[in-house]
Amino acid sequence: MIPLRTRILYGTSRVGSEALGKSSGLWLLYYYAPPSDAHLPTLLPSLAVGVLLTVGGIVAALDDVIVGWFSDRTRSRFGRRIPYIVLGAPLWSIFFVLLFTPPPDRGNATTAVYLLVVFEAVSLFGSVVVSPYEALLPEMAATSDQRVGLEAIKVYLGVAGTAIGLIVSTVLVHEVGFRAMAITIAALALVCQYVAIAGVWDRAKLSRVPAEIGFRDALRATFRNRAFRVLLPTVVLFALAFQLLQTDIPFYVHAIVGKHSWLSSTVLLAVAIGSALVCVPLFARFAQRTSKRRAYSVSMLAAAAAFTLLGIAGLLPGIPATVQLLVTAALVGAPIGAHFLFPVPLTADVIDDDSARTAQRREATYLGASSFVERTATAVAPLLIVLLRLLGDTRGHTLGVRLVGPLAGLILLAAYFLFRAYDLPDEVSERVQPEAAT
Repeated sequence: MIPLRTRILYGTSRVGSEALGKSSGLWLLYYYAPPSDAHLPTLLPSLAVGVLLTVGGIVAALDDVIVGWFSDRTRSRFGRRIPYIVLGAPLWSIFFVLLFTPPPDRGNATTAVYLLVVFEAVSLFGSVVVSPYEALLPEMAATSDQRVGLEAIKVYLGVAGTAIGLIVSTVLVHEVGFRAMAITIAALALVCQYVAIAGVWDRAKLSRVPAEIGFRDALRATFRNRAFRVLLPTVVLFALAFQLLQTDIPFYVHAIVGKHSWLSSTVLLAVAIGSALVCVPLFARFAQRTSKRRAYSVSMLAAAAAFTLLGIAGLLPGIPATVQLLVTAALVGAPIGAHFLFPVPLTADVIDDDSARTAQRREATYLGASSFVERTATAVAPLLIVLLRLLGDTRGHTLGVRLVGPLAGLILLAAYFLFRAYDLPDEVSERVQPEAAT
């Protein structure tokens, strides 16, 4: 059994990484290309920002799988994961701040190049930190219950980080501006990464046995695993649906609620996050009584239905619009916790299955490959939002921002049907035991 203190310290990393990632996803497009009636400077045309973030995200997605492969093969007296986290964390924070400090009055071309280069650097050093960190979970937790329990702690703390990234960053942007927000979030992220790795230093050092497989062979073996080929697209589609909603939030609130309503984005986000926190233990308990596979399937169906409601929230007759929006926010938040809770433990089962076939533990390669495909797919979210905004993103014309919810719902429905082919049990027999579990 992993001590509670160790689980909490390990999960602390998620506070910082989620705060940094969610604030970037929430504000980056809005910062460079705000709505026409937001009374903010437009640094680049919205279509240009959408294309840059999409291209940059696709290129940067390869970072995770490359870093994962190197981490699995690393020989170090500090283990396979620690050096990457220690060295990458400060650079990740520095480049995040630079995202929101472009050179002033340099023209569209210079600003575009700056955004692309700095965005790539943020993505690279995010991979250097997150990929090895995530790979520690299958090594530290050997059983399904341990993995779900450890991931649940990460989810609770990750939701706290999400609250900081979505709610606190919103308050900071409105009160002190984008640059001060970025500095605050970056400092928090750095502290959280170092607290987390210090808390599990002795356990992380146990991951010393490198995988002996070349890069091409590693990728071939990874994508030949049938269970991984079934699981991966469902995780990716869930992530894409969530990313669409996250990117749409500032535009949705601006168009549907307005700047001066008491029902601000802060209130709606707080309701959604509170709902997610309440439902995480319910999904964890449901997984224990049935299986991770069943619980994850139910969460996808629930999310498909809830996300679709964003298209009609506030339009139903006879019910106050504010009530409709609050209820919709709670329903949307309820299944989101499952999106954070199950993918890594399910991927850990796939890793166990692979170890039974190859006699090697390749945690970071699998998680990096998963992240590579996920980040490639979610990179199109800003561009999709830009295109949908052409149909309306202002108070008088809301169609574009309303269509995001139903689109996300359809994506999740497709993920649910794909996931029905997943058949790995919660406990994989004949696996190679992780070094850190001994």
